[in-house]
Amino acid sequence: MSSNDGKVHPLTSENDKEKEKKQEAFKIFVGYDTREDLAYEVCRHSVLKRSSIPVEISPIKQADLRKNGLYWRERGQLESTEFSFSRFLTPFLAGFQGWALFVDCDFLYLADIKELTNIIDDKYAVMCVQHDYTPKETTKMDGAVQTVYPRKNWSSMVLYNCGHPKNKVLTPEVVNTQTGAFLHRFQWLDDSEIGSVPFVWNFLEGHNKVVEGDASTFPKAIHYTRGGPWFEAWKHCEFADLWLNEKESYLKDANHKSPVSVSS
Repeated sequence: MSSNDGKVHPLTSENDKEKEKKQEAFKIFVGYDTREDLAYEVCRHSVLKRSSIPVEISPIKQADLRKNGLYWRERGQLESTEFSFSRFLTPFLAGFQGWALFVDCDFLYLADIKELTNIIDDKYAVMCVQHDYTPKETTKMDGAVQTVYPRKNWSSMVLYNCGHPKNKVLTPEVVNTQTGAFLHRFQWLDDSEIGSVPFVWNFLEGHNKVVEGDASTFPKAIHYTRGGPWFEAWKHCEFADLWLNEKESYLKDANHKSPVSVSS
């Protein structure tokens, strides 16, 4: 810890150092798709508005990764978003240090992200909601093909133990060349290294249900995995009102900070 003179003082206690360490911003990487810029902004806003801890939110933009030589694989026909594979660069982008969260941009957070960090367990390499999910629809979002595969949606929100030895395999070379099955099914890990997160942190709109009178089933983060209200075809989906309210809050805050109007 330094005073205003810029020097490190020997009287700094270990407790102060610990406190400073604990206040380091929790890294959150959000999958970014150019078709869903507004979804990203609303997701980001929903986290920041409710977080009681410092957070550092970064979009994973494919164009930037390509420009920096970190992503070069061709887009496959079954990739419904620009971050279908780039998401697995999260530990690399975090410098293979500490814990970090990856989340799709089509999420709306309704709870303090601190609650999620409180369940982190260092014995795991990753932690996620372990859905058993088979979509009924054949298309999603704006006509993208809806694919079915084991562990579907597990990779849509993942707490990564970035310093875990097993996660150091997730280099740009591996992320650019490995199969979808290897990456989305966490095949670089043993099952015992995958921790479980309560489903309310990745509450699948149209699939998971709130049980009346049971507060433990109310979503802490809604995942509009089929498509959200920012797409015309999904403007009347379940929980659309919550997302639209958050959008209005985001636009109001954005307009307040800048004289330039923000279009929806």
